[in-house]
Amino acid sequence: MAGHSKWKQIKRKKAVTDARRGASWTKVIREITVAAKAGGGDPGGNPRLRTAIDAAKAVNMPGDNIERAIKKGTGELEGTVYEEVTYEGYGPGGAAIIIEATTDNSTRTVAEIRHAFNRNGGNLGASNSVVWMFDRKGQIFLDATRYPEDASLEAALEAGAEDFVREGEQYIVSTTVPAFHAVQDGLKGRQLEIDSAEIAMVPKTSVKVEGKQAEQMLKLMEALEDLEDVSKVFSNFDIDATELAEASN
Repeated sequence: MAGHSKWKQIKRKKAVTDARRGASWTKVIREITVAAKAGGGDPGGNPRLRTAIDAAKAVNMPGDNIERAIKKGTGELEGTVYEEVTYEGYGPGGAAIIIEATTDNSTRTVAEIRHAFNRNGGNLGASNSVVWMFDRKGQIFLDATRYPEDASLEAALEAGAEDFVREGEQYIVSTTVPAFHAVQDGLKGRQLEIDSAEIAMVPKTSVKVEGKQAEQMLKLMEALEDLEDVSKVFSNFDIDATELAEASN
């Protein structure tokens, strides 16, 4: 479970001291708006909107902000029109990268993404150049320091999970996309608090990245994540635990 899950660990540690809440809220609001536009404003009948609302609550977004974002998506309030775009490319060492973005100006967005690649040893690729290396899965993250592994594994499997692994201080519960919310509900029913959950592009295989290229890879990931139009970044990089620890500090 290389790449994205490792990056999630780094981001989780950084989040403790990260003051960029405003940027985080902007991305979540856009996702709520797009989800409501695509599937309606009722989270009970719109799984994507439900996921977006859960993400908003995880970053302590007020309910009024969530409600306004939903109404902008359904057309009850005026708002910016966004489109969803996906970009693909390669990072240092040949690691594959997928970028999901939500934008009101795709020309600006692709220019910013290309600039981030060029500055950090990567290159933007053509459509379908790397997506075949990934599977779309649900991923649910639990704090491994809080719950026994055997009990957590049992709860995940009973809830319908496809896979369960431990990486560092996290359990990663993988699901099919249709089972994503049912597995979350099952875990919550067993009193397991979910750290975060998302529909992710999970790499089928990983690419080892070391030394200077590992440092560049992490800088590229951060540069892409920092772009306001970028919603999510996925990669198949694998970095040695020691180098990863140094980077997270």
